[in-house]
Amino acid sequence: MTVLAGERNAVEPPASSHMFAELLFRFRELGIVLALVLVVGATTIDNHLFLSATSVQQLLSGASIIALLAIGETAVIVTRNVDLSIGSVLGISAYATGVLYVHHPHAPLVLVFLLALGIGAACGIVNGAIVTIARVPSLVVTLGTLYIIRGIDGAWAGGNQVNASMLPNNFNKIGYGTIAGVPYLGIIAIVAVAIATYAMRSFRTARDFYAIGSDPDAARLAGIPVGSRVFLAFVVSGGIAGIAGAVWLSYFGSVDAIAGVGYEFQVITAVVVGGVAIFGGSGTVLGAALGALLLNTINSALVVVNVSSFWSQALAGALLVGAIAFDRLIALRVAPALRTRRRARV
Repeated sequence: MTVLAGERNAVEPPASSHMFAELLFRFRELGIVLALVLVVGATTIDNHLFLSATSVQQLLSGASIIALLAIGETAVIVTRNVDLSIGSVLGISAYATGVLYVHHPHAPLVLVFLLALGIGAACGIVNGAIVTIARVPSLVVTLGTLYIIRGIDGAWAGGNQVNASMLPNNFNKIGYGTIAGVPYLGIIAIVAVAIATYAMRSFRTARDFYAIGSDPDAARLAGIPVGSRVFLAFVVSGGIAGIAGAVWLSYFGSVDAIAGVGYEFQVITAVVVGGVAIFGGSGTVLGAALGALLLNTINSALVVVNVSSFWSQALAGALLVGAIAFDRLIALRVAPALRTRRRARV
């Protein structure tokens, strides 16, 4: 029993260590909020219309899809893996949703979103099975499925396009409708992030994700089913990407074979900038969502001040590299202290 207790301590850090790590996360999230204030303030000084109601609605709507995708990506990255296929999953799900409406224009919304969820979950099952059963690194697996799914989507769509005129108004309204000035997409993202945040804090399965990312070997010794948990993380990521595809179609109103191209980079950048360690074991869904909002705000601000879009890509890349370097530095500084505290508790 003593050995089992020691193994459990190796996975679950003592309260003092957990509080210390939590303070670091809160500091990171506060930094994102401050960065948002600075970007918005500086851009508004240059152009006061940046904070107009229409502009704010566009900011929230644009960030919402990335924030949704970031929920699933966070679950995967926390387990020390990565899902590069989410952009392709979003694209094929969006096109499948459009095709469904072309052939069945009166299909209920519930059926449409269930179809999108099913397509995404199926892709996640494939990714998770290859990673956990065949033990192939997730980077290799999802890079491969990124191109496989994109190829299937391209062959299916060909040169065809589904546009807003082929979609019912109740579906299109999800993308442009508002409640008290707040866009539907923003409300959807806020609710989804709140639910995911609660789940990651409260459910044992979600806590296992963090344990696996912190130390997979110790997690196995403590009795955590590492393979099934990692598999579940990929299914969750794929399912959310599928739903995000339907939301994407509602927002943009048209879809073709290149829908979702490059989204994987945007999402991973948002997640890492938001404080989710690329090496696994730490981070929050809220931080990832704030990272999505920050990146979308920066992109919009650069357009407002007439800066080339190439600079937004360069800046996003610089933020990604800086965030990874920061996480690595924190890990090197904090890990010895955490190990010392754990030994003291054992």
